[in-house]
Amino acid sequence: QVQLVESGGGLVQPGGSLRLSCAASGSIFSIYSMGWYRQAPGKQRELVASITSGGSTNLIDSVKGRFTISRDNAKNTVYLQMNSLKPEDTAVYHCHFYGSTWSHRSSFGSWGQGTQVTVSS
Repeated sequence: QVQLVESGGGLVQPGGSLRLSCAASGSIFSIYSMGWYRQAPGKQRELVASITSGGSTNLIDSVKGRFTISRDNAKNTVYLQMNSLKPEDTAVYHCHFYGSTWSHRSSFGSWGQGTQVTVSS
């Protein structure tokens, strides 16, 4: 079993910044990828950013140039630096883990509880 602890959400004004973090714990054998999904009211959940254990990253077009995803493999932690925030970034952000544990070697997904990001003046 893998546990994900998220932090960093909050209320900011347009143009502000936030840094989200997600720490994975448990008997982790390997991490294939970790990322951040978000879901706003009335909208479907979307993958905002992802990163592999090797460092390959992907961002959706709407956040390119504003968000940066990074990771610390030694700490099994992924970060999402969000700059120049816009009201449309308002959503619940969920961390996602995809990998395996020592007792369960086939890869599986795990979700964090989510952290609220609100961008409003």
